[in-house]
Amino acid sequence: MASIQNAYSLLNRSFEVGLAEVAAREQCGLPAYSPLAMGALSGKYLNGAQPEGARLTIYKHFKRYLTPSGVAATAAYVKLAGEHGLDPTQMALAFVTSRSFVTANIISATTMEQLKSNIASGEIKLSQAVIDGIDAIHSVYTYPCP
Repeated sequence: MASIQNAYSLLNRSFEVGLAEVAAREQCGLPAYSPLAMGALSGKYLNGAQPEGARLTIYKHFKRYLTPSGVAATAAYVKLAGEHGLDPTQMALAFVTSRSFVTANIISATTMEQLKSNIASGEIKLSQAVIDGIDAIHSVYTYPCP
């Protein structure tokens, strides 16, 4: 094996439970896809918003990240980002990039502005306070999007 491509984000950290150890032992990296949970971690779907042209607005059958627990976890992550002066999208991407087992963070964007912001997340190093906040939220919403 050279790599294993799985979804991995603040809302879906199930890779950490069993596969991260195997990947490390086998030197098999994770190209993480859906690091923004189909855009949910941007916060644009909070409070029932359905932005025109957005992926989860267009494809209504994709509900995984819009469950009550997924929305609550997203709101907590967006709040945490705001408390630290971070863009929630960039914080979510920087978290994924910071994981030792991630070899590529597969970003996607609809607009050039989103693409530039996503690329800029590669320059962000999250503080220990932010990581501690992320871990605290994760302990409450461990598997928010089954």
